[in-house]
Amino acid sequence: MTRLTALNPEEATGKTKDLFNAVQAKLGAVPNMMRTLGNSPAALEGYLNLSGALSHGKLSAKTGELLALAISESNSCDYCLAAHTYIGEKLIKADPAILHAARIGNSEDSKTAAILKFAKTLISKNGLVNNEDVNAIKNAGVSEAEIAETVAHVALNVLTNYFNNTANTEIDFPVVESIASQN
Repeated sequence: MTRLTALNPEEATGKTKDLFNAVQAKLGAVPNMMRTLGNSPAALEGYLNLSGALSHGKLSAKTGELLALAISESNSCDYCLAAHTYIGEKLIKADPAILHAARIGNSEDSKTAAILKFAKTLISKNGLVNNEDVNAIKNAGVSEAEIAETVAHVALNVLTNYFNNTANTEIDFPVVESIASQN
């Protein structure tokens, strides 16, 4: 059962209505996470702005989705796992095996693997990485701009993971459960 209310876009007003209209125009729907986050127009706008800014960064959309899966798995966020698996399969056209590998921080591409490993390290160390952690990602050929964006992707996904885990947002994508909840 959900713990926070998903607003009906038809009944929204003010800034929330404007944001929902923008999401609807871009995605063709307003997913439950955004409907629930819309209880605070400031929180929804912050999420949309950071997400939008990162979509124009150095890291590809595919890498962003793989990061979202790795981070969501680390935080056991079934809503985000479902959403990003769907996006990865349907929009990014990534092979399901690649998406599953990302959840555990793996990739056949060495640079992507280093990015995913660094993201998982950031989470496990609560952001308190050391010189060895940073040197490892740099030695894998990841630029400082890409490292900065990796940290930003972690922040964005921790926001959505924590929000959805708090709200117990109703999943409106094909359900995917975290590996930890399957054991």
